[in-house]
Amino acid sequence: MEVNEQVAVDHGLKKDEYAKICELLERTPNITELGIFSAMWNEHCSYKSSRLHLKKLPTKGKKVIQGPGENAGVIDIEDDDAIVFKIESHNHPSFIEPYQGAATGVGGIMRDVFTMGARPIANLNSIHFGSTHHKKTKNLLRGVVHGIGGYGNCMGVPTIAGQTSFDSSYNGNILVNAMTLGLVKKNKIFYSKAAGLGKPVIYVGSKTGRDGIHGASMASASFDDKIEEKKPTVQVGDPFTEKLLLEACLELMAGDSIIAIQDMGAAGLTSSSIEMASKGNLGIEINLNKVPCRESKMTPYEIMLSESQERMLIVLENGKEDLAKKIFDKWNLDFSVIGKTTDTKRIELFFDDEKVANIPVNILVENSPMYDRKWKKAKLPKKNKIPKKDLTNLKFKDVLKKILSNPNVCSKQWIWEQYDHTVMGDTIQKPGGDSGVVRVHGTNKAVAASVDSSAVYCWAHPLTGGKQVVCESWRNLISVGAKPIAITNCLNFGSPENEENMGEFVECVQGIGEASKYLNFPVVSGNVSFYNQTKEIGIKPTPAIGGVGLIKDYSKMITMEFKETGNNVLVIGKTEGHIDQSLFARNILDEKNGPPPEINLFNEKNNGETLLKLIESDLIKSAHDVSLGGIITAISKMCIKGNKGIDIKKPKSLMNEFEYFFGEDQGRYIIEVNKDDLKKVTNLLNKNSVHFDQLGEIKEKNLTIDKKIDLSVDDLKTFNTSWLKDYMSK
Repeated sequence: MEVNEQVAVDHGLKKDEYAKICELLERTPNITELGIFSAMWNEHCSYKSSRLHLKKLPTKGKKVIQGPGENAGVIDIEDDDAIVFKIESHNHPSFIEPYQGAATGVGGIMRDVFTMGARPIANLNSIHFGSTHHKKTKNLLRGVVHGIGGYGNCMGVPTIAGQTSFDSSYNGNILVNAMTLGLVKKNKIFYSKAAGLGKPVIYVGSKTGRDGIHGASMASASFDDKIEEKKPTVQVGDPFTEKLLLEACLELMAGDSIIAIQDMGAAGLTSSSIEMASKGNLGIEINLNKVPCRESKMTPYEIMLSESQERMLIVLENGKEDLAKKIFDKWNLDFSVIGKTTDTKRIELFFDDEKVANIPVNILVENSPMYDRKWKKAKLPKKNKIPKKDLTNLKFKDVLKKILSNPNVCSKQWIWEQYDHTVMGDTIQKPGGDSGVVRVHGTNKAVAASVDSSAVYCWAHPLTGGKQVVCESWRNLISVGAKPIAITNCLNFGSPENEENMGEFVECVQGIGEASKYLNFPVVSGNVSFYNQTKEIGIKPTPAIGGVGLIKDYSKMITMEFKETGNNVLVIGKTEGHIDQSLFARNILDEKNGPPPEINLFNEKNNGETLLKLIESDLIKSAHDVSLGGIITAISKMCIKGNKGIDIKKPKSLMNEFEYFFGEDQGRYIIEVNKDDLKKVTNLLNKNSVHFDQLGEIKEKNLTIDKKIDLSVDDLKTFNTSWLKDYMSK
C-alpha cells in the first residue's frame, strides 16, 4: 500500500507530524513503518501533550526504589521487601465493549507489575459512569464490574478496594482505571532495559491475533457516532492464560537468565521492542516469521500493531534459551526466539526474507513530538451566600436520607461482593472501609492501598482539586493506621487541543505536585488518558490517585466501625462549614457554582501525623476521614458498620446545623476514643496544635442530635445500602 499524507492522517497522525517523519527518515515510510510511528507517536504511548508538565511532579523519596519510566513504580517496605504498583486507564475499550475492556484493563496492569518480578497481591479500581438516568449506564456498570471480577477472580488476586462514581459528564465516555500492587524481594526486581549485543529476543505467552490492532491509537482519539465500528480494536482477555504466564515468568525469574523483560501492552510488539531498545541504547532485529500467530496470512503491519493479550518480550542471556523454553513448555505457553539485540540503534524487521522496516530507535522515542500546548488558567469561583430561607424549609432527616442514598455515597456492596477480596488469605481489611489492607504473607506487617478522585472539585478549580485528591488519599491511608509512602496517578481528561481542557490538566498536575511534595508522598508511576470526550464534549477533569502505605504491625490496624458504647467521638480538624461544591449544595440546594473547599497542606500533614501518633499509642478505637457529605455522612457510616448509635451535641458556633454537619471542609477525621483515654488524647492534640471538637458519645441504638433529631441505625442502613441494589435489580 502506498503511503501518503492522507493515509498518515487516517492513522491519527497530524500533517506536520507526517512531514517530520519523512524528514527524519529522509524518505517516505512504508505502511508497516507508518503503523509503528502512529503507535509510538500517539498520545497514549508518547505522552506528547503531557510530558512537559509531568516532569514537574516530585518522584523521589527515601522509600522510592523506582520512579516513573518503568512498567511500574517500586517502593521499599523494609526487611528486603518492596511493593511494585501502578494504575492505568482502559476507558475507551470499556465504553465500546465493557466486559472485555475492563477485563483486559485488569490483565494489562497485572502484567505491568509481574513483569518486574513481583507477584500481584491486590487489585483496586476507580470506575466512573454517566448519569444513573442515562440509558447505557446500567449495562455499562454491569459489564465493567463483571469484567473486573471475571479477570481478577480467575487470576486468584484479591480486589481489596475501589471507587465508583456517577456523573452526567461520563455519559459518552466512562472511565475504567485499574490498579495492582505486587510484592517482590528488593534483589529480585526486573527492569525493561535491554543490555548486551547479540542477545536472544524471546516472545512468550499467547499467540498473536488481529484483536486490538490500533488499540493505542483508538485510546488517543475522541468518540463520534461510529463508535460501534471500533469494536475490533478492543482486546480480548484470557485470565487462565495470564495465570500460566505469571507462574512461568516468576519461575524463570527465580534463576539468572533474564536481562530485560517487558509486557506487550499498548501497541503490542511495537512498543515493547522499541522501549527495550531505547532504554538500553541498542538496536533490535526481529524476524516476524518467527512470531507465533493464531490467524493465517497476518501481515508485518498486523503482527507489529496487534494488542493480543497475555504476551511478554524477554531479552535472555546467551545459552539460556533451552532452559527457558522448558519452563514455558511446561506451562503450555508459546516460546519463540524471534530476534536479537544489535549495535545499530535501529528497529529492523524482516518478513519472508525481506527487510520490511528499518527505523532509528531515537526517532521513535526521543524525537517523538513534545507539545507545549496553549492552556487557560482557571479563576477561583466566588463564594455563594446561601439565603437562610433556602435552609429553613429543609428537614434534617430528609436531607440525610437523600445524601446517604446518593449514588456517589451509597454502599457499593453490590459491586465489591462480585470480586473475590479474600483469595490468597491475606486480606485483613476488605472493601467498604477507607483503604483495603493486605498482610505481607508470613509477617506482622501489612500494606494499605486506596484509590480516590474528586472530579467535581477539579472541575470547579483544578489547582485546588488536584491538591485535594492527593490529601484524600493521604487521609484514607492514615485512617487505617498506615504511614503513607507514595502514589500512582491516572490522569483522565478531555482533548488537550482544547485550551480549557489543557488548562484543567496543567493545573490539576500542579496541585498534585504541590500536595505530593509537601506531604512527602511522591508520584512513582502513572498514566495519562486524554481525549475522553464525545464529539466536542469532554468529561469533568478526573485525576485518580492510588495511594500506598505501610502498617508495621497489623495488630494496630484501625477500622471505621464504632466499637463500644460509652466511648467518646471527636472531630479532628477545623470545621468552617464549607458548603460550595458539596454534595449538599449540588443535590439538595441544586447549586452547582462556587469554589471547592480550601486545602491547608500544613493542617493536612499535622492532623494526619498526629493521628498516626495516637494510633501508635493505642489511643484510637476507630477512625474515618470526613469527605463527601461531611461530618454526618462519615458518622452515619461508622454507625452502620458498627451497628451502634451516637448521641451528638453540636458544638457551639455561628454555623447552622446544615453547614456544620454537611460542609466538606478538608483535613478532618472522626475518631472514637475510650473515656479513660480522653485526657491523653486531648493533651496530645493540644500539644500538636490540632483543632478538635468533642462531638458526642456512642450509644446502643439511635443517632440523635441535640435531642431534636432521632434516627435509628436500621433507618440509616436502609438509606445507605438499598439504592444500588435496587437500581441494578430493576
